[in-house]
Amino acid sequence: MPQLNPHPWFMILLFSWIVFLIILPKKVMNHSFNNEPMPKNTEKPKPESWNWPWT
Repeated sequence: MPQLNPHPWFMILLFSWIVFLIILPKKVMNHSFNNEPMPKNTEKPKPESWNWPWT
C-alpha cells in the first residue's frame, strides 16, 4: 500500500508547515495597514465665512 510509505509526502508536509509557521507570518506582518489611528489635533480650525456675491 503506497500511502503507508512516508517518503514521498512527509517532506512535502514538513516544508509546507515550515512555510506556514515561519515564512508567511513575517511576510504578512511586514505590510502596513491603513487603519492605524492618527493623532487628533486639539485645535479646531476657524470656520471661514462664505462669500455670497448676491448679498
